[in-house]
Amino acid sequence: MSDKVVITCALNGVLTDPSRHPVPYTPEDMAQSTKEAYDAGAAIVHLHLRDQQMGRMPVWDTDLAQQVVDAIKEKCPDIILNFTTGVMGDDISGPAGVLEHIKPEMAAMNSGSLNYLKVRSNGDWAWPPLLFDNPVDKIEKFLKVMGDNDIIPECECFDIGIVRSLSLFLKNGLLKPPFTASLVQGVQSGMPARTDLLPILVDELPDGAPWQSIVIGREEVWEVHRKTAELGGNLRTGVEDTFYLPDGEKVSGNGPLIEEMATMAREVGREPATPEEARQILFDR
Repeated sequence: MSDKVVITCALNGVLTDPSRHPVPYTPEDMAQSTKEAYDAGAAIVHLHLRDQQMGRMPVWDTDLAQQVVDAIKEKCPDIILNFTTGVMGDDISGPAGVLEHIKPEMAAMNSGSLNYLKVRSNGDWAWPPLLFDNPVDKIEKFLKVMGDNDIIPECECFDIGIVRSLSLFLKNGLLKPPFTASLVQGVQSGMPARTDLLPILVDELPDGAPWQSIVIGREEVWEVHRKTAELGGNLRTGVEDTFYLPDGEKVSGNGPLIEEMATMAREVGREPATPEEARQILFDR
């Protein structure tokens, strides 16, 4: 199915303010936004759980996770669920508990550490500098949870050294197929969103690994998405990654972003995969 492309909707992300941006965080709103993305061509939805008061902060609440899953599955029974696991520090009990309770088909596996930085135009830090720490022993713990619960790892790579580490994980036996790889581009202190860099990143991936681009930014991200589609990669967008359509217009939600992604995929000769086709492409290996 080389002409098929798996499209993921990054539904909501973390920390962005729902009072300023179209970020769903209640089970009902998350389910409706998922349905709009699904109808537009998304086969996978990537999920974060947020507090139910203001919707600003991440939570690891198994009851909330179940409510979200039930609401989504009622509207989109066959969509593939992909849960975040991003947490700083050694204690992984929160995300591990959600994975063990829900047993989603996929989960993010943050595959290396990054100094997560952003500087404003005046030179001030956008937030206090922080380390998104993902040492090998922490990765090993997450992979154990995923393996025990038949969850496919989505290996998120924030710089080229992390991309190259996937082959080392495989050689060591820490990582085993099936898995997918995500090339995270556009974070100021990580890999830049550049079409000329993309072929190099792909060349450093383990042979035959399914991969996608995660591109953070404004309307400039779409050029990288198009190159990804041309190179045979899978695609991801959503309000976790961008609030802007290719023409620079601010988006009203996830549905229009997925519509634009599906249109772009078709322009380069690829058709969005159904969830069942996505399972064959990503899992049957």
